Amino acid sequence: MQLAFATANEQRGQRARLGGADVRFVAHDDAPLSSAQLVFSALPHGASAAWVERVRGAGARVVDLSSDLRPGHGAAPVPYGLTEVTRAQLPDAAVVANPGCYPTAILMGILPLARRGLIAPGATVTANAASGVTGAGLSPRPDLLFGEVTEDFKAYGIANTHRHLAEMRSMLSATGADADLIFTPHLLPVARGILATITVPLTRELENPLTPWQEDFANEPFVEIDAEPPTLKDVVRRNVVRISARHVAGVRQPTLLVLSAIDNLVKGAAGQAVQNANVVLGIDEPAGLPA
Repeated sequence: MQLAFATANEQRGQRARLGGADVRFVAHDDAPLSSAQLVFSALPHGASAAWVERVRGAGARVVDLSSDLRPGHGAAPVPYGLTEVTRAQLPDAAVVANPGCYPTAILMGILPLARRGLIAPGATVTANAASGVTGAGLSPRPDLLFGEVTEDFKAYGIANTHRHLAEMRSMLSATGADADLIFTPHLLPVARGILATITVPLTRELENPLTPWQEDFANEPFVEIDAEPPTLKDVVRRNVVRISARHVAGVRQPTLLVLSAIDNLVKGAAGQAVQNANVVLGIDEPAGLPA
């Protein structure tokens, strides 16, 4: 790939060093859309959908990193770019909705169970996940200064109010699973990375708790399955999701504890967007991505 243009209204006219090249940002309205074969849209939620239409009108394909086109948000359905799960829908797609960072970690952790009917009917799946401060985006906020978050740990978007729930519920429902999902995000005093801890009531105990992921993601270059619980150091600055699972002791119903870790800026955002673009354009899928 070669960069055709980069837009940033607040930074228009400014230069940056990206990928070994000097890039001058232009305003969105000045972007030469017809010069690109594919556009990555990282515009704010609520503003991106209109620009996706403009890009499509200029003849380019789009990987959209906003929530506007993701499942559960009421938009016309487009392929959902959870690459290892939906790869068959992506080749030659006009538009791909790139998943959110939390949904990437959590859905990769529960969909192999849901697709096998292993989640107990009527169960409540509980997902607690903690993210580094880069997950909040680029806009400066005093409460997100590192000096404010360090030496602290807090939950936010509590009581099932986080916007990422819509796409997770939609994808879980599409498997036919009859389950509720309680999701609680937390802010970690680190720069990047997500670690999700997911409790899943099962229909039966598994002989090998790792089997669903080993079967679904065998030979996937960006999925790592291990008996040892993942840490952020395992995944930071890499386009991988690392998953582990263990049976929960001392409970009446068979229950699995699933742990899933990603870098929120790579596999949870830009890395997965490039992975999707590679599939859309017929490029070698791992090209340009840190494994």
